[in-house]
Amino acid sequence: MLASLRALRALVLLLGFYLLSLLVLAALAALDVSLLEYVHGYAAFKLVGLSVLLAVPVVRGLFMLRTPKGEDPPGIEVTETDEPRLWALVRELAAEAGTRAPDRVLLTPDVNASVREEPRLLGLLPGPRRLTLGVPLLTGLSEAQLRAILGHEYGHFTGGDTRLSVLVVRGRMQIGRVVGRFHESARKKAAEEHDRQEKAAAKRIAKGKQPRALDTAHAGATYRAMAWLYTQYGKLYLRDSLSTARAQEYAADRTAARLAGRDATASALREVAVLANRHEFYLASYATIGLSAGSMPPRGEFFGGFGRLLAAREEQLAAMRAELPTDEVSPYDSHPPIAERVRRIEELPADGRPAGAGGPALALLTDPARTLTLLEDAALVESALALPRAADWPALLDATMTEGLASGRTPLQRALGDYTGQPPTLEALLTVVDDGRLWQVAERMPRSEEASAATGRAYREFARPRLIQSLRTMVLAELSARSLLRWEFSWSQPAAVRLPALTADADADADADADADADADPAAVLDAALSAAVADRPDTAPLRALLERAAPHPV
Repeated sequence: MLASLRALRALVLLLGFYLLSLLVLAALAALDVSLLEYVHGYAAFKLVGLSVLLAVPVVRGLFMLRTPKGEDPPGIEVTETDEPRLWALVRELAAEAGTRAPDRVLLTPDVNASVREEPRLLGLLPGPRRLTLGVPLLTGLSEAQLRAILGHEYGHFTGGDTRLSVLVVRGRMQIGRVVGRFHESARKKAAEEHDRQEKAAAKRIAKGKQPRALDTAHAGATYRAMAWLYTQYGKLYLRDSLSTARAQEYAADRTAARLAGRDATASALREVAVLANRHEFYLASYATIGLSAGSMPPRGEFFGGFGRLLAAREEQLAAMRAELPTDEVSPYDSHPPIAERVRRIEELPADGRPAGAGGPALALLTDPARTLTLLEDAALVESALALPRAADWPALLDATMTEGLASGRTPLQRALGDYTGQPPTLEALLTVVDDGRLWQVAERMPRSEEASAATGRAYREFARPRLIQSLRTMVLAELSARSLLRWEFSWSQPAAVRLPALTADADADADADADADADADPAAVLDAALSAAVADRPDTAPLRALLERAAPHPV
């Protein structure tokens, strides 16, 4: 009954679009008839022509007879022969849900799962079904949690949501097509008016007259007004259809709890929110860090490294699971807030089924490493696949940081080059500092709001942190060019730079201070040297001595 009511609601919304279009056509015809009694000749021809131009997008929107089929996202289609255990679970849960199993299973690189159906006759007749499963989901979920995710997706089948979506998508596309055509016509009209006014201005200039300012604000106004009318109905359509979609999500969650258990469903929802957050972080901070240096992670590790990050950051993930995101709901959101979904599930009666039953979901795959490798070929662009592969993750980090330091230009380097007109080397900077001209260079650097409002000593205090940061980068680049830096790779925390050991001068008259420096922490020595170089009374001697004493790590 509920599915039938939703279908009726979607049908009414779709019929509303047709009714609106017929009313628009009728209004245009009635306006023409009434005005033609008073307008004749060429003016009458223009009036009828304008009505026809306005009617064309409406009529074309009415007769969009076929909804284009959605294309598969990048991924790997797997058969029962390829993945018998995964397919066994897919069919088992379909039987428990009382619905037809998907015809196809597609493994994708996203933290997502979805189902799609291609019904016929606006959803009256069933069609082929497809299940997409993100491999990052399988990487982070337990088998019990995966059962809950599949149960949720099957809830969309049993609730008729996938067949109902045909009506909803058709309406969205038809409204969007009409609005788009009106905006296209408005832009074309504005461009024509702009060209006309430019030609008129050129003629006035040729006659020695002052050209009029170009004004195309009113060009295409009629088309924009028609687009506005359909946009308002489109907003109503979206708000109503997406509120229905949110109700469908709650219903699908209840189906998941029935099939997989309350606790497994709640924990799966929590885990999906965490995985989505961490996967975005992983792609930005690990998988793609080598692109700027023209390097890729080892074969199979572009997606495979995600599991390593999850294992290394379990304590962090536990804290994230405990605190769900509390995003505000927009009327145009298709999904309710994850916190509200979890709350509703956790309020259900306990059913005695454990949350973490079974092993890791990724173990359902016959050969996870092979799948992760094949997924790269299916999901990554050719230019990325053609890049050389690093031997391991530490090697990828080394190559990336070395390239970044060699090719990067700090604000201080740009200011130095502008000031001297010479290559902005570290030696050139130290010479400028020794000559007492550091702050003339610093004045050419971008300033913070506080530094811009300050003068004298106050300005120097606000500017000094940026100076130190830029100078540190230049020193690291110098050490990297000498192959003296080592980068410490970690899955649990940001990469750390390890400075070379510092050795005292071998001269016989080296004093005790030099011996003390030799035993000091290299990072502390560098910090002290940087601070001395940008002090009010700058001293580059400690930094020069550090660079002279820098020695490579023993192999």
